[in-house]
Amino acid sequence: MGSGGSARDLALSPRMITFAYASDQSLMVYLDSNQSVVKLLRLLEAGPIAGVRNLHPAYASLLIVFDSLARDHAAIESIVRERTEQLDSIVLPEPRTVEIPVRYGADDGPDLDDLARLHNLAPARVVELHSSAIYHVSFLGFVPGFAYLGGLPASLSTPRLETPRKRVPKGSVAIGGSHTGVYPFETPGGWRLIGRTPLEIFDADSAGLSRLRIGDQVRFTPIA
Repeated sequence: MGSGGSARDLALSPRMITFAYASDQSLMVYLDSNQSVVKLLRLLEAGPIAGVRNLHPAYASLLIVFDSLARDHAAIESIVRERTEQLDSIVLPEPRTVEIPVRYGADDGPDLDDLARLHNLAPARVVELHSSAIYHVSFLGFVPGFAYLGGLPASLSTPRLETPRKRVPKGSVAIGGSHTGVYPFETPGGWRLIGRTPLEIFDADSAGLSRLRIGDQVRFTPIA
């Protein structure tokens, strides 16, 4: 068994993958891109490793949680190393496209006007830019069903609020740094709110729970 802090690099020309012990029952795999994360996730989902309990993908890493009584770090790492040799041969399927209707501005997007002023843009131009982009789900986190969406136009990249709100309404569409996202239910949050969707993003009674999955494409459609 290893202890936290050890890490090794696996050189896969031209890819570099790093393994690190995250806890006594978890292994962190750092990869070179979000696409590599998705590929490894698909490989591990298609061929589950005995003893692995959960897989937690992030933008450029994958946390593997396992039963430490059944496997140790070295055994999990050895298997994952072999799987990573297949990454270049994996062809990901065409992504799903999910359209999300949004009411921009006013009470639904209380930060829209301020964000527009920060960038010397008209609010209507912010809406046009935000709704014309095609986003990709890099990973889910923060709270269940919250998808970090990459692909935000650089002209809309905006720092988070200095003081987070204690309550962000369910369905709020927001910008935080270089990402946009949708709050699946009411929660505290510091992203800038530019709109709101009536669409259910998270449904605890559905099989998939979250409407958005890693690898999906997303488009926002303005509605009145």
